[in-house]
Amino acid sequence: MNILLNRYAKLLTQYCLQVWPGDKVFISSTLLAEPLVREVYREAYAAGASLVECDLVFRERERLFFQNANEEALRTPPILQQLAMESFDCYLNIRAPYNLREGNGASAESAHVRNEALAPINKNYFERTADRRLRRNLCQYPTDASAQEAGMSLSEYEQFVFGACKLFNEDPAAAWLAVRASQQHIVDHLNGCETVRYCAEGTDIEFKTQGRIWMNSDGQTNMPSGEVYTSPVEDSVNGVVHFSYPCIYQGTEVEGVTLWVKDGLIERWEARRGKEFLDYIFSLPGTRRFGEAAIGTNYDIQRITKNILFDEKIGGSIHMAIGQSYLQTGGKNESAVHWDMITDMTQGGEIWADGERIYLNGRFLI
Repeated sequence: MNILLNRYAKLLTQYCLQVWPGDKVFISSTLLAEPLVREVYREAYAAGASLVECDLVFRERERLFFQNANEEALRTPPILQQLAMESFDCYLNIRAPYNLREGNGASAESAHVRNEALAPINKNYFERTADRRLRRNLCQYPTDASAQEAGMSLSEYEQFVFGACKLFNEDPAAAWLAVRASQQHIVDHLNGCETVRYCAEGTDIEFKTQGRIWMNSDGQTNMPSGEVYTSPVEDSVNGVVHFSYPCIYQGTEVEGVTLWVKDGLIERWEARRGKEFLDYIFSLPGTRRFGEAAIGTNYDIQRITKNILFDEKIGGSIHMAIGQSYLQTGGKNESAVHWDMITDMTQGGEIWADGERIYLNGRFLI
């Protein structure tokens, strides 16, 4: 375990965040991830960081906040996080949850007020990560809560997480550089196309990408990664899309989601379970347009774990996100929400680009 955590920390600091001498580094996690936080802290200073600050969440902090915070507290942004998003050079978010349902008790009104308070911080985050002024990475430390959600024992989940991050390779960074190289021809091809169409059971949706950029997600901003993604032209999306995997946002699970879209606007939606939550989300600004369209390429991930960091990368899947666009792709939609929804493409799924079929049954043909 010590060897794996040291590899993990080196990968995060040297390959993902690329910590340079003089950098200010902000680490956000929970106390459960202390073994990995210690390793990253050491590696960041060894790389020459001038400052490493940590925000380590204790058990039930979110629940206690929403149960007891008055409106002034709800509207007061977290100062350390605000400062980090405004002026730090590197941001590492290590997911290590105590309880994935901890925030479910918050009222919709309180959550909305809090989201409004966090909006300027999120805006800074999206703007500064878009041009790499803020080099960020989102990763996972295995905990019992995440293992249970995935239907695994903790030891099985550790093997899954570390394997997906290529930590069993002697040189994980070299393995991720190989992923970058293997995906580059895909983004090069897609960046030469103007129209993309996803077809699968219950799905036939088309969008334009003219003037937008397809990104090669190679582990630098998410660990693990393995996807190519863009932001569709906002008013160009037309058709119907069905998401075969559970859609989870802020601890709430919605199943069997189908969206009908015309000229970029989601006009109608259905869900087999959880439609009331979907109704609420679509009442929020910017959520009825898409901020992302993507294709998962990590074939080391072949099972649903109800963790979007892994599930959206499943080799042989596509996902689309409602809400906030990625500025680095040229997207313009703004929202406090970015909710990725995933569907399987291995059973007859097709992707067409400018009238050419480039993908079949979960694999690229180019």
